[in-house]
Amino acid sequence: MVLTTDVPTREALVRRASELVPALRENAAGTEENRRLSDEVIETLADAGVFRMRVPVRYGGYECDARTLVDVAAELGRADGSTAWTASVYWIPTWMTCLFPEAVQDEVFSTPDVRICGTLSPGGTATPVDGGVVVSGRWGFISGAHHSHWQEIVAVLVGPDGPPTPVMALVPMAELRIIDDWHTSGLKGTGSVTTVAQEVFVPYERVVPLADVLEGRHASAVNADRPIYRAPLLPVASASSVGSVIGLARAAKEAFFARLPERKITYTGYESQREAPLTHLQVAEASMKIDEAEFHAHRLAALLDSKCADGSPWTLEERARARADMGAVCRLGKEAVDVFALASGGSSIYNDVPIQRIARDVQAVNLHALMHPNTNAELYGRVLCGLEPDTLYI
Repeated sequence: MVLTTDVPTREALVRRASELVPALRENAAGTEENRRLSDEVIETLADAGVFRMRVPVRYGGYECDARTLVDVAAELGRADGSTAWTASVYWIPTWMTCLFPEAVQDEVFSTPDVRICGTLSPGGTATPVDGGVVVSGRWGFISGAHHSHWQEIVAVLVGPDGPPTPVMALVPMAELRIIDDWHTSGLKGTGSVTTVAQEVFVPYERVVPLADVLEGRHASAVNADRPIYRAPLLPVASASSVGSVIGLARAAKEAFFARLPERKITYTGYESQREAPLTHLQVAEASMKIDEAEFHAHRLAALLDSKCADGSPWTLEERARARADMGAVCRLGKEAVDVFALASGGSSIYNDVPIQRIARDVQAVNLHALMHPNTNAELYGRVLCGLEPDTLYI
């Protein structure tokens, strides 16, 4: 299936996302309570073109650059962390699908507004059989699984002709079993459940070496020359993820200032919180941290977009810095939210006060294995010291 489409500008897509903020905020508490996005929210995001942002133009997609992803996710994150996170997670496996052969892309992208969930962690085994592999295993933290059409799974291929090799495979969700085990303290609305495969056959054309995906090596002749698809995976995943954190930090600032005019500081002489020098220091500190987080997010996006545009090779230091920028966004965003949350007082622990949900969501992001600030800072420092990275995920 080959389509043509008018590709909206970055400004148009950001405006669409911004227009969704009031409705998504209204639904945020319900999203958290239901532990997944509602069908209505999914439809709203689809109507805004959110699921087309990394789809090739020839299938009706937009092929958006990284800066657009950051800015759109930031608007969604202002409304609801779970919604922004789920949208961002869909973008990454969608991009990975574009490394598969054209026939596979034809099949996957034949579904309008297709949603692909996935993971980078090996969770199963793949056994060679005639025409493909048989996969069995389980994968956790699969955000957006309930509304997905496909999942990208990672398994270890074990056969008689070589050493065990990690591979990535595309599997229809109908062939996987969902275990509804998503009971968490943060990002509750992402529906990041566990999925299970029991002897699922996957044809060879839907299986590629994980190393090829990590390096951005194509089995797709058409996409190999499309700018957004010529990059290593981890810088792509990093840039796809950080906008949600920027949005959460901005949401915390907005939520704090919305309550500020009516608040005093109990057990002090301040009848208005905004008159207290402590408040002035807190809001200045947190706002500057948001500015710093935005710098790192936009520097990361600019690096990815520029290298995709000119096709220049990535240095090891650039790849490590991409992850370091992502970690810095997470750290600074959480620090900003924490300042606003601490300044919000005891009344902010009630469920109907948004700051408590925002704080739990940004904490959950910072605990993610690939986004953890300390892990990413250590990796960057290791490379700066002239050592080889101790991970394939760079």
